[in-house]
Amino acid sequence: MKHLLFYSFILAISHSLVAQKTPYSVRMAESVMSWHKDSITVKEGKPAGWDYEQGLIYKAIEKVWNRTGDGKYFEYVVRDINRYVQKEGSIRTYKYDDFNLDNIPTGRALLTIYQQTQPDKEKYRKAADLLWKQIENQPKTKEGGYWHKKRYPNQMWLDGLFMAEPFSAEYSLIFNHPEHFNDIAKQFALIEKYAVDPKTGLIYHAYDESKSEKWADPKTGLSPHFWSRAIGWYAMALVDVLDYFPETHPERANLVKYLQRLAPALVKYQDAKSGVWYQMTTQGTRKGNYFEASASCMFVYALAKGVRMGYLPQTYLSVAQKGYAGILKEFVEETPNGTLNLNKTVSVGGLGGTPYRDGSYEYYLSEPIRQNDLKGVGPFIFASVEMEIASENSLGKGKTVATDYYFNREFRKNWNGQEEQFHYTWEDPMHSGFKVWGNIFRDLGAKTTAIQAAPTAENLKNVDVYIIVDPDTKKETANPNFIQDTDIKQISNWVKAGGTLVLMANDTANCEHKNFNRLANEFGIQFLPKNVNMVQGTQWEQGRIDIPSGNQIFKNTKAVYIKELAPLNLKAPAQGIMSHKGDVIIGVAKVGKGTVFAVGDPWLYNEYTDGRRIPVVYENFSAAKDLATWLLSAKK
Repeated sequence: MKHLLFYSFILAISHSLVAQKTPYSVRMAESVMSWHKDSITVKEGKPAGWDYEQGLIYKAIEKVWNRTGDGKYFEYVVRDINRYVQKEGSIRTYKYDDFNLDNIPTGRALLTIYQQTQPDKEKYRKAADLLWKQIENQPKTKEGGYWHKKRYPNQMWLDGLFMAEPFSAEYSLIFNHPEHFNDIAKQFALIEKYAVDPKTGLIYHAYDESKSEKWADPKTGLSPHFWSRAIGWYAMALVDVLDYFPETHPERANLVKYLQRLAPALVKYQDAKSGVWYQMTTQGTRKGNYFEASASCMFVYALAKGVRMGYLPQTYLSVAQKGYAGILKEFVEETPNGTLNLNKTVSVGGLGGTPYRDGSYEYYLSEPIRQNDLKGVGPFIFASVEMEIASENSLGKGKTVATDYYFNREFRKNWNGQEEQFHYTWEDPMHSGFKVWGNIFRDLGAKTTAIQAAPTAENLKNVDVYIIVDPDTKKETANPNFIQDTDIKQISNWVKAGGTLVLMANDTANCEHKNFNRLANEFGIQFLPKNVNMVQGTQWEQGRIDIPSGNQIFKNTKAVYIKELAPLNLKAPAQGIMSHKGDVIIGVAKVGKGTVFAVGDPWLYNEYTDGRRIPVVYENFSAAKDLATWLLSAKK
């Protein structure tokens, strides 16, 4: 019996330690997937349907996928959304004629899926087009603000900004509707014009242009109270829309100013002791008021992301950290089976309708408070991801990672039939791109950019890491840019002055080795004219490479998948870092103040890092993060 008790104690301690190491974003995503194994059900006791809460969870789980490279998260979203999207692009349970902005946010998942290498994906584009059609025809106020729903005429709600605008912005960017960004900016501008309270800096829940609703002030048309979650929707809408808003658009600066105006107000009404926020933002300890989870998570997300993206000063990160610590203490609990619960999310908050919701203080406090309500769980994952990024992104702060778009310069038709560069580019989200690796660098705090022209001292001047991948042959590009003597000199000088150079070749049939080797030879490296790790079909084990413990670069990775790569011949100053079956496959050279890393394959592109193709035993995502961490480290 004593032995059994001791064993149980050890198991409990081990489970606790594992739980502490697993990020909260992952733990909550896993919890959601355990609650909703078959499909995401929003309304208890009712069939699952197309709903904004479902879309919120899709985006949250997508964020976890991006952070982990575990394809099961992507597949979960696809599997669930396929219950709604039909072959011809219609959406089951969606009612176009309702003109309900709450039906739009789930469309963000459609855009994510459509941009991946995915069979039969046109249906996702068609479904997204249907939501876009709704936005184009959404009823508007006289000044051009979207009605929140057809059955709520003349009313703009803060909720609607999050429901519609991140999808609108991403759709506009992908499918080339630059004119629509003016309309997106207008929605925010109208809220700023009519709903912002100059005294507190906060924003009222809704605005009725007709001033006819019983909840509306007869002079201003505004609802009577500040409801925290409504403000949270608005704050999240701002930071998410800015992800897609063109840098050169004249209204972009105003969107940033709106966030900068709101942030001090959020700080002012943060509870000093707990770090979280109340259901009724300004009412503090007034009878009935309570700490509310969803709004607290939304505020932490918006503030932390605002800092990370450079919209807000660094000082706001400590506000977000205090808020997140409060969230973990006030709202999060661990169950005996290891899943998480999120407590104290208000179920809903609305205005008008039947029975009539008058917007009073008493009304907002009358709505039920729920455990694991998805309107809280989704923002908790959002906030957790941001705080996890914040804990590690000091490494790359102030550093720039550039990929060569000159020696590797391949083109294809984009979604709109226009020519675009692809293949090992940061922007390419399909299996051929480096978007996953780019996200890793950015999460570590670095800036990613591209060098479109031949390397010179000028365009390498502010670059810390320069990645040259798979220079083109004439088979790949009609007029390839071969590496010249002047290029070799410029790159060599840059390395000696302290730059970190990454050389990624490819198998001999798909890479211009001759001139690439002339560059590599400057650092004692040669890509050999043979291929190793040849893989037949999906016999994945043929591409397996085990990484010995203690490897100086891949400290958290045990096994990776690299196929059809060119091995290396090295001489001083280059040294082998990894070998496989007698061949050196990765080498490093210290040259002057700089460093060169070389491998015979571009193996960290999306196909082998996003977790959707190769078996989970291969940790290419982990390897990509290990390598990015090493490349950004000040000391190597």
